[in-house]
Amino acid sequence: MGLTIFLGNELGKWLDIKFNKTFWESAITLLAVFAAMYMVIAQVIKISNNK
Repeated sequence: MGLTIFLGNELGKWLDIKFNKTFWESAITLLAVFAAMYMVIAQVIKISNNK
């Protein structure tokens, strides 16, 4: 989960520099947080259904 968020943040920083904008870091980091939460919840549901 932490790695997904970290990589999203780094991608956002790179896009901010590449396109000279200020919103990419926040937007991509937020998207990475939601993606990480989705992956964790999906894994918990999968584990719960197997027991």
